Amino acid sequence: MKLAQSFYQRQNVVLIAKELIGKVLVTSVNGLLTSGVIVETEAYSYKERGCHAYRGITERNKVMFEPGGVAYVYLCYGIHQMMNVVTNKEEKAEAVLIRALEPLEGLDVMLRRMAVKTEKRITSGPGKLTKALGIDRNQNGQSLGGSEIWIENRNIKVAKSRIMSSPRIGIDYAGEDAKLPWRFTLIGSEWVSK
Repeated sequence: MKLAQSFYQRQNVVLIAKELIGKVLVTSVNGLLTSGVIVETEAYSYKERGCHAYRGITERNKVMFEPGGVAYVYLCYGIHQMMNVVTNKEEKAEAVLIRALEPLEGLDVMLRRMAVKTEKRITSGPGKLTKALGIDRNQNGQSLGGSEIWIENRNIKVAKSRIMSSPRIGIDYAGEDAKLPWRFTLIGSEWVSK
């Protein structure tokens, strides 16, 4: 069952980032269905320097200022597409970066997109998982309740004790905010990014 818009529009991005662990990200791109269990996330809020919205609205980040429940897809280092789940209310720019997935459906499609023969680590990072699932800037701003990209609750039980929090990755520029323990990983998952 697709997550309701109300799931995304709550005002606690950190809680949402934790609760996305164990949910299933699904895409149907050009009629090809792929999915994976979310095993790693990072929370971002306009209130802290690690967030793209910290300095206000820009052409790049304007999707973050929409009501929660849309995809924010941006280009990182001019190479990698990164997929975020926009949360909170309109103008309260917060998002959860989806960092890693355990592949579920459409493995053959993912392997083709990645141009590899083995599934080893094909979705173990934010740039890898978007490529494997066919996510790119075309999905930026799309509703997560639509027919191309969405997140489902398949009642995969994840005990709170299996979710580890740690500082986010690659945001040293954020100073003290870089130390916030807003990265969440599923303990023991081989799919968590390195």
